[in-house]
Amino acid sequence: MADYFTHFSCLINVGTPEKAAAAMAMFQRCRAEDDESDEPQYLGFEISPQDEGQSGELWIRDDDSGDPDGVVAFVLRLAHDLDLRGLWGFDFAHTASRPILGSFGGGATVIDLGARKVIGWVGTETWLTQALTGEDPDA
Repeated sequence: MADYFTHFSCLINVGTPEKAAAAMAMFQRCRAEDDESDEPQYLGFEISPQDEGQSGELWIRDDDSGDPDGVVAFVLRLAHDLDLRGLWGFDFAHTASRPILGSFGGGATVIDLGARKVIGWVGTETWLTQALTGEDPDA
């Protein structure tokens, strides 16, 4: 039997060390909310400050379960609470502990932080299927 993984590792710059500290506190509140919820939103990743907390950068990475949707939910909330602007995105990989058909792939998501919405995403499995069948993968 194979084990399946989703991996990612990325940085988000929230602007200042103070905002990074606020983001870390918000992350803890989100996790506490998840503990009380029947439908947790902010699972599958960890965050920590970069540069020993001297910058506004946060490192976001997968945990044991690796959930890109959890990252998206958190970053959208972070954008709202800290009034972030600009575009931000990350990519991820789906892997398995041994070669099994259909077990590998990945994708990427782009978020407009100011508009507080996902503006694009791609999954390699869907893209590949569309490209091979003659569908326009960008349509």
